[in-house]
Formats: sequence, structure tokens, C-alpha cells
Amino acid sequence: MARLTRKEKQAHTRNCLMKSAAKVFARRGLQQASIDEVAGEAGYTKGAFYANFKNKEELFLAMLDERFGEKLAEIERVAAGDDFNLAVTSDPEFDRLFFEFSAYAARNEDFRQELVTRYKALRGRVGEAIRGRAERDGVELRISPDQIALMTFAMAKGLALENMLEPDAVDDELFSTMLTIFFTGLTEAQVTQARA
Repeated sequence: MARLTRKEKQAHTRNCLMKSAAKVFARRGLQQASIDEVAGEAGYTKGAFYANFKNKEELFLAMLDERFGEKLAEIERVAAGDDFNLAVTSDPEFDRLFFEFSAYAARNEDFRQELVTRYKALRGRVGEAIRGRAERDGVELRISPDQIALMTFAMAKGLALENMLEPDAVDDELFSTMLTIFFTGLTEAQVTQARA
């Protein structure tokens, strides 16, 4: 087995710290979790943490960048196919983290700006996917793709909150059903407006 380069070792350490942080932050929250706890859970020292991240906020933003990248790849894959319903799988651990960090962002303006920048970028890419799909299908949208993306995100986050509070009430197909109803209603509204 080949030895890892220094860069590969650092990437491995960074990945382990992010996985550990996801567990610790979900369990204890950002403010209650310590850097020692995150590093220890990953099997590293505090020094290894600081060699990779400036603070907990930077660690979370790296986690967010990685997760948003995965979501975007999934959304673009679905948008390119024939079944465009933005059916993105739910990740209860990430949903808990997202709400935890959203609450933290509400009290920390610098962090809020970083979070909003990333969130808007993801939502913007979803809007671009919607716009591209509408053009591909020859559909004229009467509501901007950015507004459709915002509504879709609002539904997803609302459902994620319901799932956190009442997991037995939310099944795996509910978001897909919601989106089908939403897009069917959106299409019908556009047809009605075109006739008027």
C-alpha cells in the first residue's frame, strides 16, 4: 500500500474532523461543543484541528461547502433527466446541523453573512437548473426561476423541521409529493394566466 503524501494526509485529517464535527455539533450544538471534543472524537489533537481550521465557524462553513456541493450535483443530475422534481434525499443529521447553525447565524452577523452567501449561491444554482429545464422543455415561466427555487427551499426546510419534530409523521415520499403538487399547480397557474 502506497504511503499518503502530506497533502493526502491533511485531506484525510480534515475529512475526519468534519465527520466528527457533524456528530458532535448535531449532538451538542455549536456553542456547547468544544474543539477538544471534535478533535478527540476524530482521534486527533487540538493542534490537528488548528492546523486545518481557524475556529468552529470555519469548520462548519467547510462542512457546508462540501454538503452544498453534494446537493448541487444531485440537483443538476435530476434536472438533466426526464423526471425533474428536485427530489433531493433528506439527511436528518445535516438538517439538524443546518438549523443549529442558522440559529447561531441569527446571533452572529459575520457568520450569518458567510452562511447566506453560500445558501444564496446554492439556491441560485437551483434557479439556473429550473431555468435551463424550462428552456429545454419550451416552457415560458411566469414566475422567476429564482422565486421558484426560493419557494422550493422553503418547502424543503419546513418539511425538514417537521421531520425533526415529528419523524413518524413524515415519510420519504412526502417532499416528492409536495413538489409534484407545487409544480403541477405552478403549471396550471401559468396556463390560466395565459388564457386570461
